[in-house]
Amino acid sequence: MLTDNYQFNIKKKFKFAIGIEYNGSNYHGWQKQKKYPNTIQQHIENAISIIANHNIKTFCASRTDIGAHSIGQVIHFETNTIRKIKSWILGVNSLLPKDIVVNWIVPVMKEFHARFSAISRKYYYIIYNNKYRSGILNKLVTQYQHNLDIIKMNKAAKYLIGENDLTSFRSVKCQSNSSYRRIIHLKIKKNNNYIIIDIKANSFVYHMIRNIVGCLLEIGSNIKKEIWLLELLKKKDRTKASVTVKPDGLFLIKVEYPKKFNIPYSNYLNFPYNL
Repeated sequence: MLTDNYQFNIKKKFKFAIGIEYNGSNYHGWQKQKKYPNTIQQHIENAISIIANHNIKTFCASRTDIGAHSIGQVIHFETNTIRKIKSWILGVNSLLPKDIVVNWIVPVMKEFHARFSAISRKYYYIIYNNKYRSGILNKLVTQYQHNLDIIKMNKAAKYLIGENDLTSFRSVKCQSNSSYRRIIHLKIKKNNNYIIIDIKANSFVYHMIRNIVGCLLEIGSNIKKEIWLLELLKKKDRTKASVTVKPDGLFLIKVEYPKKFNIPYSNYLNFPYNL
């Protein structure tokens, strides 16, 4: 691995991976768009481009929704600009809004790609299960006032484990060529008034997590039975499932890569810190 003191060959183009944390409440999602300039990608590319002294294009591991958050987003970019690692981090962070931050930067081999090299993505959806909303955690959790039975939710969640056609749980606006995804685990945990839906998959279709959560809330509220989730899976009909829940409380926690790339991970094990 290259270090801060590594002497770069100025004629050579180098590739870097970056770990990013952000509160997505004030942004129009991750992906850069002409119609909506206030995106996380736009801010990141603007900041890196200034430090690199040339236009930078970034590629991310997972395109988070409008209003969704991350402590584990990974991106990559290429440059031939010479900078120490510390200078990259301090320089880029000095130009970013306060709710977006670079946690680490590492050089990576040419074959690395933030999206296509990833093995899995892990998300949390955090529910504040209380009659009254939280002022402190506004936009960081989704309030749900009805009592939730997480035993029922966990039983239902098992129907989605493995590789399945998730047509019933993807947005009609999804542009993916395939609706098949492999869910590695789907666990629901409770700590006091907080319920964490922990989902890990090889990748996700558009709004997949928020649509699954909507269905689990109906099951946890005793509106639907556990078997309903299996029935939805078989029907392959988005109109038969629940509404899409809000992005509040949705966090990209970790993106996993083959060990050969030596990608560091944010300290997601201590998150959420106050639960």
